[in-house]
Amino acid sequence: MLFKRVAINLILICMVVSGAAAQTLSKPANKPILVISGSIQNKNKEKTAEFDREMLIALGLQVVETTNPWYDGKTRFEGVHLDQLMKLVGAKGTTIRIVALNDYVTTIPLDDFKKFKVILAMKRDGNFITVREKGPLFIIYPYDSDPQLQSQTYYTRSAWQVSEIIVE
Repeated sequence: MLFKRVAINLILICMVVSGAAAQTLSKPANKPILVISGSIQNKNKEKTAEFDREMLIALGLQVVETTNPWYDGKTRFEGVHLDQLMKLVGAKGTTIRIVALNDYVTTIPLDDFKKFKVILAMKRDGNFITVREKGPLFIIYPYDSDPQLQSQTYYTRSAWQVSEIIVE
C-alpha cells in the first residue's frame, strides 16, 4: 500500500514538473478580449481558453520600453509575458497563429516567447490601448535588446488588435 502511494505521488510530481498537469482556468467575468485554441491542455470554455482584461492583468504586467516602427521615440508597453500565458494554457505546439480583429494573420515560433521575452501588451505609455490605437492587445518584442529584432521578420510578427491565438 505504501509503495503504491509513493508511486502515485512520484507520478504526480513528474506530471507537474513536466507541465502535464492540467490547471483550472477561471471563466471570464467580463467580455473576453482573447481566445486561445488549438493544441492546448487547459481550457475554460469547451475547446478554448478565454480571457478578459482582468484575467490578463491578474497574471502580472511586465514592462518593455523600446523604440519601434509605429511610434516616435521610446515607448513604454505593459503586458503579459507570452511565454507565461502559453504555459498557463498548456500549449503543446511549435508555432502559434495570431488572428487580429482586422483579419491580419501571422505565425510566430513558440520559442520566440521565451527567447526574447515577448509580451502581449495591453498598455502603452500607461494607458490601456484602444482598438483605434492598435489594441486591445499588441504583440511587442523588446526590439532594442537585440539587433536582429529590428527587422521586417519580427515587425510582421508584432500583430496588433490581437483577438485570437491558435497553438499549432
